[in-house]
Amino acid sequence: MSTSTARTATTIARIPGSSSSSSAPRRPEHMLATTPSISPSPLQHRARFSHSALASSPSSSSSPSSSSAAEATAPDADADPDAEPSSSPAPSSSSSSSDEPPTLYGYFPATLPDGPPPRGHFPIDTALLRREFLRLQAAHHPDKHAPSGGPAKLRAERTSAAINHAYRTLADPLLRAQYLLGLRGVDVAHDEALRAADQPALLAAVMDAHEAIEEAVVPADLEPLRSENDGRVRESEEVLEDAFRRDDVDAAKREAVRLRYWVNIRDSIHNWEEGRPVVLQH
Repeated sequence: MSTSTARTATTIARIPGSSSSSSAPRRPEHMLATTPSISPSPLQHRARFSHSALASSPSSSSSPSSSSAAEATAPDADADPDAEPSSSPAPSSSSSSSDEPPTLYGYFPATLPDGPPPRGHFPIDTALLRREFLRLQAAHHPDKHAPSGGPAKLRAERTSAAINHAYRTLADPLLRAQYLLGLRGVDVAHDEALRAADQPALLAAVMDAHEAIEEAVVPADLEPLRSENDGRVRESEEVLEDAFRRDDVDAAKREAVRLRYWVNIRDSIHNWEEGRPVVLQH
């Protein structure tokens, strides 16, 4: 190798970055100062944005059910505001009509303005109740809505049926007592434990009435028993009035059992026919 060639090789070896092991060219110093930073990939940017949104969003701490509930209660933008509501009730607990009173007493505001006991009274003037019932039935009779038909008639049919049920329940003292006890979670009508066997005096009175009905030959033979039994019904109503006013459920249950027998005797007298077997329901 010549002397000039050796000097050239030594000079090249001293130049920074001129190593033969690096194939990429070195960027000049002035270009490094102005080169922008490398932007993150779209995936990295999206991940950082999602984390930031979750940390700053006020709804991120709420449960998923809150957004679902909001969607469920949101009004339908396409719904027609003038469309008539469907006559079929929705399958939810709020499907009952807003016009339906909370108790059967609410169907007869003129006769029963105070509602059920303890605010109202247990005894009812059944003559006044019947007059109001007939007025209501005339006003809500489905035939009055027959020309229009559709939902209006269906609503009238439901209202008429509800008024009928309310009247039958409240006009009968036994059904009225059972209804009021039912509001308090007591089922007297189907409670096998509530029987006259626990009240010997009641059982004896029932057996005497049964015998008198069997021995009757003509309807007049039953008049003394009818009068006595009507007095027992009135007495039971007074006892129930006091029990419900004091909200004494146990006393109301006991008297409802007694009233059940007096009502059964009343019905047996009313349905009496000569030679017909007497069956007193217990």
